[in-house]
Amino acid sequence: MLRASLHTLGCRLNQAETAILSDQLQRRGYQVVEFGQPCDLAVLNTCAVTEKAEADCRHLVRNLRRVSPDAFVAVTGCYAQTGGEALQKLEGIDLIVGTQHKMDLPQYLTSLTRRPVAEILHTRTIAREDFTLDGVGAYEETRANLKVQDGCNFMCSFCIIPFSRGHERSRQIDDLLREAEGLVARGHREVVLTGVNVGRYNYAGLSLADVVRSLEQVPELARIRISSIEPTTICDELLELMAGPSKLCPYLHVPLQSGDDAILNAMNRRYTAREYAAFIEHAARRVPDLGLGTDVMVGFPGETNEAFERTRSLLVDLPFSYFHVFSYSPRPRTASLKLPDTVPAASIKSRSRALCSLSRGKRMNFYLRHVGRTESVLFESRNQQGLFTGLTPHYMRVGIPTDEDLTNQIRPVQLHGTMDGLALGAVVDL
Repeated sequence: MLRASLHTLGCRLNQAETAILSDQLQRRGYQVVEFGQPCDLAVLNTCAVTEKAEADCRHLVRNLRRVSPDAFVAVTGCYAQTGGEALQKLEGIDLIVGTQHKMDLPQYLTSLTRRPVAEILHTRTIAREDFTLDGVGAYEETRANLKVQDGCNFMCSFCIIPFSRGHERSRQIDDLLREAEGLVARGHREVVLTGVNVGRYNYAGLSLADVVRSLEQVPELARIRISSIEPTTICDELLELMAGPSKLCPYLHVPLQSGDDAILNAMNRRYTAREYAAFIEHAARRVPDLGLGTDVMVGFPGETNEAFERTRSLLVDLPFSYFHVFSYSPRPRTASLKLPDTVPAASIKSRSRALCSLSRGKRMNFYLRHVGRTESVLFESRNQQGLFTGLTPHYMRVGIPTDEDLTNQIRPVQLHGTMDGLALGAVVDL
């Protein structure tokens, strides 16, 4: 039996697509082995959102050659779409598959004979039609990603994704429900809805709220979670569902990027800082105990000390439970490349450290608010400290000391303390 090894760089959407490709390969007779183990076929699903993500891809290809020198290496994903020519110059790759052909990759593996020069399957034009996917994602994790949408029309000035994934399109709902039922049949209790701009789901007049209501009818599916979603795409229907009773988790990850209006305008974001703050406050009032995360970018061209302070101040004021901090990375073909006033690297590092510290404090305060409460936890795995860990509906990670295997079980846990990045508790016997 041929052995295949798959690895994902980047977002949950990439993870969802890799899981589908893994399922397709297994149905074609491959044995899927852990990435880094000797294999006959290695598939890298790449990211292009930053220069570092591209560098990580090149590094992985070099490492692969040391572990499996004779393996056939196929590279797909966003970097394969935007950097195909650069990848073709990299020794060790046999096949480069762009976005248009990505989900059909196994069909092109008619032979695993190594190639002296990488073959490129690539088109600049990416289909705009609503789509279906072949298979059911193969996950080892407790929670499964469910791709509902692809592409983006927003054209933020720093973002390469519209060039790597094309225009917005949505997954046909019957196909989406088919995979959800397949994931539940494999034992998954929670699905995470993913897409490039997931809030823009629109198939045959159906919205993301309609998707949630349809998924709620799937027996044995306990939780539905929405991944990162743009603030201008979140309707009151979704907030009403989150407020319950519903299977939709009371959790939103809503990118901010900057708290300065001039920077937001240069980024081509679709809101002002005041409008964003008003939405977050509205959502927090509407959904009790809402878990709130965000993305924030430091070092965008023209970000002065005053602009950064406005961002930091907004993050302090709003009820976030955590945020992800990213450094600006110039991307080919994006409008921000033409902007003046590059921010020094030292300033970017110090600003990132300040916001990461603030995020840790926000997370700790969010966890402390829940000490003494009993929360529902979907357990996943045991961590290095020996605690069994899982997530609450509002995305708080909980750990408990136990010898019992709680994998994939949903149990009530009374919280009695916190540590950095983890709430501590004990299972409550009902």
